Amino acid sequence: MIKALSAVTIAAFVAAAVTILPSFAPPVEAKMPQALAKADRLPIPAVRPACASQHWPNIEPSCLRRTNSTATIQPVRVVTADRS
Repeated sequence: MIKALSAVTIAAFVAAAVTILPSFAPPVEAKMPQALAKADRLPIPAVRPACASQHWPNIEPSCLRRTNSTATIQPVRVVTADRS
């Protein structure tokens, strides 16, 4: 009988603590996070208007190359789930 009474008493104290303790927490204010400026990023090159209107995978090869680059573009390998 005493064990049951002490268990109910402890449960009541825990329930009271769970109910009352959050009211002592400081209020939280929802706001948008501030964007931090980073100086170590490279500048974003402007996209040519003709290239900006194209969608993947139908993009002209001239839009994939950079103006000062001599690298060649590798052809795209298409992988499908067709087994026929």
